Amino acid sequence: MPKMRVGWITFTCSEDSTMVFLELLNKNFFEWDNRMEFAYCKVLKREGSVLQTKDVDVFFVEGAISTDDEEKKLRHIRNISKYVVAVGSCACTGMPSAQRNLFDKAMQAEIEERLLKHNLRKNVEPINKFIKVDDYVMGCPMGEEIFVKTLNKYFTLFGV
Repeated sequence: MPKMRVGWITFTCSEDSTMVFLELLNKNFFEWDNRMEFAYCKVLKREGSVLQTKDVDVFFVEGAISTDDEEKKLRHIRNISKYVVAVGSCACTGMPSAQRNLFDKAMQAEIEERLLKHNLRKNVEPINKFIKVDDYVMGCPMGEEIFVKTLNKYFTLFGV
């Protein structure tokens, strides 16, 4: 039986949705193992680069974009994926990671050196600023039920 090829990546965020995802894998491993394979998921498989990944059915993206490197990876993900799902508040809205976008001029000046040192952009943005997003799973961390419902939608769509 064919499996749905899935990717999971985190950018600028607390990675709390990744923790929820791992707990859901613990609960649903045997069912999901028969229905999906990981094309990319650094938290589970260390080898490979997202930039080397190809042919993904559904890529789940957690976190906002705060660097040029993250934007490059995100654009690659869109190019190799049939569907992209924004997971968690940072990916969906930019917040709370984008709180620094709202800093006053004095605070912006105070953090400017750190931004330069770490190659961070002045602003943090949600992923839909850069690519088309097919679905959103809101929450900080993501809502378990909404994620499972979204995943099941794609299992049905891909006939697995």
